[in-house]
Amino acid sequence: MGRPIVAIVGRPNVGKSTLFNKLAGRRISIVEDTPGVTRDRIYAPCEWCGHTFLLADTGGIEMHSDDIFLSGIREQAKLAIETADVIIFVTDLRSGLTAQDNEIADMLRRSHRPVVLCVNKADTVGDMPADVYEFYNLGLGDPFPVSSVHGHGTGDMLDHVVELLPQATDEEDKDAVRVAVIGKPNAGKSSLINQIAGEARMLVSDIPGTTRDAVDSRIENEYGTFIFVDTAGIRRHSKVKESVERYSVMRAFSAVERADVCVMLIDATTGFTEQDSKIAGYAHEQGKASIIVVNKWDLIVKSEKTMDEYRRKLEQDFSFMAYAPMLFLSAKTGKNVSKLFEMVQQVRAAYEKRIPTGQLNDVLADAVARVQPPTDKGKRLKILYMTQPSACPPTFVVFVNRAALFHFSYQRYLENRIRETFKLEGTPIRFIVRERDREKT
Repeated sequence: MGRPIVAIVGRPNVGKSTLFNKLAGRRISIVEDTPGVTRDRIYAPCEWCGHTFLLADTGGIEMHSDDIFLSGIREQAKLAIETADVIIFVTDLRSGLTAQDNEIADMLRRSHRPVVLCVNKADTVGDMPADVYEFYNLGLGDPFPVSSVHGHGTGDMLDHVVELLPQATDEEDKDAVRVAVIGKPNAGKSSLINQIAGEARMLVSDIPGTTRDAVDSRIENEYGTFIFVDTAGIRRHSKVKESVERYSVMRAFSAVERADVCVMLIDATTGFTEQDSKIAGYAHEQGKASIIVVNKWDLIVKSEKTMDEYRRKLEQDFSFMAYAPMLFLSAKTGKNVSKLFEMVQQVRAAYEKRIPTGQLNDVLADAVARVQPPTDKGKRLKILYMTQPSACPPTFVVFVNRAALFHFSYQRYLENRIRETFKLEGTPIRFIVRERDREKT
């Protein structure tokens, strides 16, 4: 299951970004006294009492502004509200209850989402300030006095937030593979989901950006249970002008974050673009198992060498994620689509793989015997030990005598040996290098 989303909303300048930064534990949003500084929603993972969720910061809602920029923020905040599982509605104790607060409260009631009422800037510690009681007039339940600057009251508020979070999905989805279908607008993501699902679940159009939200499609077949997340096409930032499109980009990134496997869709007729590199780079940075799928292969005039030449070109373009297997298919005709399920299961198995320490160090010893570790100024790298503390993606801690001697090229050599031995196709591998007993070595 993906992490639930908790959206922080309210009118401008009530301290939403300060609260967001306090809850997220680090300074992410720009915090200024000028209303409207937070233009895009920003997501950050948050944990409280064993519950994890995504916190979404939104721009201040100006209910009646004709300003295009401000009305864009208003629409964007509305979209955040529609997709949130719980909403934290932030008001300001110092300025008191305003007409705008009442209008936002009406909008939140119509959304039928659980709302936690936060009365911010209650900076004095102690009993509930008398001024807080007027916020009961909003009809949203008990107000929580909070100081987002100092953190007072945030614990009680978060206790209530986690009470309202949706419960984990049914056991039947526990073993389902979550697959995010990502790529540029019009690469054929919706057509692929429709072909897989056998019905027109997604709106399919030749107009780029038709799909504006992420929609989960549950598929069961002989290969297992899959939850495909069709995401809005990720556009270059300069082209992301409408607030709806900005929001779609964030939803796509959120879908990557929630996925086990990312299917990176390339349009065969246009080939690789810089934008494809950025989208795939995001999945790579998030450490997700990935497959590169070349769609619309039916539209390419082919000779015997066409696929090999196309594959070699893509291997150069996607050199940063050389671990990702490739599949050529046509979402329109259905050719090779069934192969995608098998490939998804294979890369997911690699993504979740745990290797016993004994086996890992046997491979390490063999690799070191074949190719000697590098030396520098008379000092030779000694690799003492390797272990795997976590999976998703497989992460290895390597203990060495001198970290500076563990050059990238030798690290890549070890990575390739581990990949070959344990069949880790489709998943990134991470190394954490630790120095140990430097004086003795």
